[in-house]
Amino acid sequence: MADYRLEASWNPVEGSFGRFSFTFFNLSDEPLSGFTLAYTSPARATGEHAAEGAVLKRCVADFHEVSPPEGLTVKPGDSWRFSVEELTNGPEHVTSGIKSAYLTLADGRQVPVSVVDLVHDSAKPGALPEFLPKGQVVEPFSLLPWPLSLAMRPDKVAPGALYPAAGSRPENIEAVAKALALYQRLFPADDVLFSLQPVENGRPIRFKAESSIMPAAYELRFTAQEIILASDDAAGRFYGLITLAQLLHGARHDAETFQFPVFGNIADQPRYEWRGCHLDVSRQFYPVLDIERLIDTLAWNKLNIFHWHLTDDEAWRLEIKAYPELTEISARRGPGEVPVSQLGNVAETRSGYYTQDDARRIVAHAGALHIDVLPEIDIPGHSAVPLFALPQLIDEQQAPDSCRSVQDYSNNTLNPAIEFTYEFLGKVFDEMVALFPFEYLHIGGDEVPHGCWFASPACKSLMDREKLADTAELQSHFMRRIKTMLAERGRKLAGWNEVSHGGGVDRGGTLLMAWEKPEVGIELAGDGYDIVMAPGQAYHLDLAQAEGEDEPGASRAGFTPPEKTYAYEAEGELPEELRGRIRGIQACIRGVSRANFNRLVFPRLPAVAEAAWTPCLRKDWQRFAAIVRMWPKL
Repeated sequence: MADYRLEASWNPVEGSFGRFSFTFFNLSDEPLSGFTLAYTSPARATGEHAAEGAVLKRCVADFHEVSPPEGLTVKPGDSWRFSVEELTNGPEHVTSGIKSAYLTLADGRQVPVSVVDLVHDSAKPGALPEFLPKGQVVEPFSLLPWPLSLAMRPDKVAPGALYPAAGSRPENIEAVAKALALYQRLFPADDVLFSLQPVENGRPIRFKAESSIMPAAYELRFTAQEIILASDDAAGRFYGLITLAQLLHGARHDAETFQFPVFGNIADQPRYEWRGCHLDVSRQFYPVLDIERLIDTLAWNKLNIFHWHLTDDEAWRLEIKAYPELTEISARRGPGEVPVSQLGNVAETRSGYYTQDDARRIVAHAGALHIDVLPEIDIPGHSAVPLFALPQLIDEQQAPDSCRSVQDYSNNTLNPAIEFTYEFLGKVFDEMVALFPFEYLHIGGDEVPHGCWFASPACKSLMDREKLADTAELQSHFMRRIKTMLAERGRKLAGWNEVSHGGGVDRGGTLLMAWEKPEVGIELAGDGYDIVMAPGQAYHLDLAQAEGEDEPGASRAGFTPPEKTYAYEAEGELPEELRGRIRGIQACIRGVSRANFNRLVFPRLPAVAEAAWTPCLRKDWQRFAAIVRMWPKL
């Protein structure tokens, strides 16, 4: 048990976002004095007079440091109470309270402080609610996403295993081996579904190449003697094998509900070419094995894009050999580090980044499952950590606290008027292009604070010279240069919807992701951009699933139960003539702890997957609920 404990409750206060009331307990055998207390919370305090019964010494985004009143000694078994008001937002869920805490003692040592979830006045104890109904199926086949068309007769007895028919080509046998390996990774305790050689009571798969079938599409034809899998490319063949695996998986796990077909056909193809999942590893670091496991679940759900958000204000997670400082300094958070503790970091310094060999491994793992890896470095905003690591990126004549981001980071924006900015990014792009073969590179572009460059003399000079009126036009100037740099390296620009601000960039070879709200996607499409729909109100899987205080998750765009995610239609009110601009849809996972990952991400990730693959009129919430219970999680 920790020697120190911090508990917090939240109470509403009229005309503000309420008050945190803290109680710090000294559970040690020694009196405590001359210390400071640091805690992290997404409900940030503002103003030097926000604390009562304590002195608020420092705030950096979610990080807060307070000291007790002068002369206070907390004796063994005693407590110290204080409160904090002037919050930027009210904590609507238990995970919006205190994420972590530590003490800095009088001798400079840091020691951990245990914390508990937030207590609300209206909190109701008990188990978290179940959001899935039991569900029901009309046709006894466990398929998710549901195919474009099927007409099949079920068999009472499932085959022992599926195997390549005699005379199968080596590439088809290899495809079965990959599907077998995927299933074993996802369901290690289950009997295998595939074999590379004939098995008793098994069913052979005969592969056919048919040029009339669209890319990534497939057809399955079932007879009592064999299964024919027809496709025109490797992706279609792979998705056909996933469909077979899902059918047999359901027939084995719930034979009363699901069966394997003995006769019939499936004709299937994806609704959208872009079926993505974004993972933020800057705020929350995930080991390589967790990344690979997530990619495996994407493949099982027939998603084909892994959007890897590698940098943000909280950390830089990719090794760049030209600038080792980025990971030596900017991948570390904690006491004594320039990037302070954030989002649940405790007294020990936390460090985590992906080596270039890690990146190659993940790209290869995804590629074997027909998943492209879209890397993202978030610029020009959300760049606090490269500015910490490389001071030559900073305009020395700009005041150090002249601008704050929406997350309360000071001066977190790369300077478009400093030539070293482009030298730095050029070397970063060179190394990223060598690691990531995908045609797009995502450069962020979101949440650049208004006026962030006005205190920079270099930027003022550039704006005067180029006749740029405001922040958005200067950002557009920066983005156009970045787009040229990417084109010189054979890559297209992907970014968040704010890349369009201030005149945006050339539409050709640009892909923008509408994340703020659905209406933004309509505006972007009308302005000539190709788009991916990823609105926070439906597809951000870190959001809480209910409005109750006991529910984990964020609340920046309301709450999103799985049924809402499932029902949302990206095309929405988009005019028919603009629907061709939608390349696809994407789920976003941002800052989710490992402890809450499965509750928040599943089953909403498979819900997005079905929307990405299955036509609207083929979706069925009750069927989805019955099947998704058997699907893998992290």
